[in-house]
Amino acid sequence: MLTPTDTVPLSGPLDAAALRRAALPLTVTVDEESRARVARGRRLFHALRHGPGGADRRIYGADTGFGALVGYAGRTDDADQCDNTLAHLGAGQGPDLAPEIVRAALLLRTRSLAQGLSGVSAEVVDRLAAMFATTFAPAVPRYGSVGASGDLIPLAYATQALRGRGHAYLDGDRRPAGEALAAAGLRPLALDGRDALALVNGTSVTTAATALALDAVRAAHRSLIALSCLLTDLLGCDTGFLDADLLRVYGHPGAVDVGDRMRRTLAGGTPSGTRPLQEPYSIRCAPQLLGAAEDALRHVDGVVAADLAGVSDNPLFFPAPGPASGPASGTASGPGTGTDDLGEGKVVHGGNFFGQPAAFAADLLASVTAQLGNLAERQLDLLVDPARNGGLPPMLATEPGVQHGLQGVQLATTAFVAEIRRAATPAGMQSLPTNLHNQDVVPFGTQAALRAHDTAELLGLLCGSLALGLRQAAHVGARRPTAPRCAELLAALTEAIPPVDPDRPLDSDVRAAARLLVRYARP
Repeated sequence: MLTPTDTVPLSGPLDAAALRRAALPLTVTVDEESRARVARGRRLFHALRHGPGGADRRIYGADTGFGALVGYAGRTDDADQCDNTLAHLGAGQGPDLAPEIVRAALLLRTRSLAQGLSGVSAEVVDRLAAMFATTFAPAVPRYGSVGASGDLIPLAYATQALRGRGHAYLDGDRRPAGEALAAAGLRPLALDGRDALALVNGTSVTTAATALALDAVRAAHRSLIALSCLLTDLLGCDTGFLDADLLRVYGHPGAVDVGDRMRRTLAGGTPSGTRPLQEPYSIRCAPQLLGAAEDALRHVDGVVAADLAGVSDNPLFFPAPGPASGPASGTASGPGTGTDDLGEGKVVHGGNFFGQPAAFAADLLASVTAQLGNLAERQLDLLVDPARNGGLPPMLATEPGVQHGLQGVQLATTAFVAEIRRAATPAGMQSLPTNLHNQDVVPFGTQAALRAHDTAELLGLLCGSLALGLRQAAHVGARRPTAPRCAELLAALTEAIPPVDPDRPLDSDVRAAARLLVRYARP
């Protein structure tokens, strides 16, 4: 069993770095302020349910059926109501989600519950936090969520695993969840209906997958800026296309910023003077393309940051306004607002589990991924073509015909691009009514997010393929980089990857180059 090597507090918003770290054991800390918020929310839940007027007040999920069956009474026993919440949601299908997505989703769920607005017991937050010190990860099927009432089905599987039901991973091995909990030194969660509903009624899987995908696409974007510069230097291109005045009057801040980064990377370089007056668009328009991607990614940054900091659940419990209620306090509401406003606080039934922002953001992320993939594939195509690569051998083969160089890698990149394009169809507007028209519009954010996560991985492989081509170009006769920062990147690639001479399988080399770029491109 691995031991925790990092600490994540629940006192503030999470970020992509924390979600990445959740893949491995880490210490999740629950500070006293968070504990006080959770305890206050739990007291408010009980007061609203059992205090004056509680007999006439309905709280969704505490004593009702679920979804379209909300008009029917639920089970009277609290523990039995937990089963009532979860059992019918065991309808997922398909392969398991990657454990790193599941653990990131549960970290987000823990942080949301720790805001004290969900009315859960303190033990739920403490026990979730304790799970992260182990390698335990629930086994969660990929298919089944529409991302409307939160990620109900995937989060139900995660919750059941934490109760010792279903399956889970421990140290990478899939086994019965109860056995995995015992081996990890964890006790099964004991929940009532409110706890169970709060664990499943949020967009944590959608948000986690979108955030992790954004992080990967950001790394690929930085890599492509560097690789475009290295391509420019190796071929000896004139850098006039990066002129600051040219990009300033283009009017888009992303292009201005990308151009500035590219000029800094190419500082000290010298054009060969042998290239055409105007380069192909995959070089000449790189700052405009990469700049537009930067502008789009900034929008996704904002959506993800809001989701990471927000509370996703239904219903929510707001303490009465006052000095003790803090930033989570509510305000009075009048008739017809859907709220039940009392002196001690209120319960609000609404739609904070609706993953439309992330759905739109993930769809935009998929479009950015597709165009970045197009750029990487076209730059590699330019590099292997002797009509455009400055006279280097076809396919960058050391002895064309006897050797085939990057021919197989280019075939694979074509397949990667086709797969990304196929997956880039927007999901966030393909609503289908379900649940007896209770969920009559749905965002399909889960599908959008998981698709974005998949294609981000392919984009990383496209970057690795281009990097391998640039390394090979230097081996078969391209000039040495004249810009120091380009020379530094090529040196790192040369040290990590042997030249393709003679031919060999290159799948592991592409992955190695992709991993190197992620490290090299970290901000």
